[in-house]
Amino acid sequence: MCGLSMRGFNTLCPTPIREYSPHMAVTDDYLRYVLEQLAGLGQVTTRRMFGAVGFYHESRFFGLIAGDILYFKVNESNRGDYEARGMDRFRPYPNKPQLSMTYYEVPADTLEDADECVEWARKSVAAAAVTTRLDGRPKLKSTRRKRGGGK
Repeated sequence: MCGLSMRGFNTLCPTPIREYSPHMAVTDDYLRYVLEQLAGLGQVTTRRMFGAVGFYHESRFFGLIAGDILYFKVNESNRGDYEARGMDRFRPYPNKPQLSMTYYEVPADTLEDADECVEWARKSVAAAAVTTRLDGRPKLKSTRRKRGGGK
């Protein structure tokens, strides 16, 4: 059996293994607080995944909590709101900061104001709707090449 070091590398086997990121943990108290703040949005469901919690409204994945930080989905329509406030993107891998997702941290004062939080959440649900199929699953980018495309 291979041993593990604190850095997530196998001490007896040459293959590195993926680190568990403790910053991804979500406390129950924080989750309850966020759900209370989002009550005005209507039916919000959650799903725990990989140490984080995902938020869904009408089958649309619009937000997540990782490390007791709330992130909402962004696109061209609402990205400026987050960037104007200097908010960071969600970066799931601490050792790969260049990798990020289309989720930005929600400002603390926005989260504390339930009405404003719901307003920002609605924009994120709309952003998620653009990338969700009718059956509720995310749209996949096609990797197939177009036929007959000449030069």
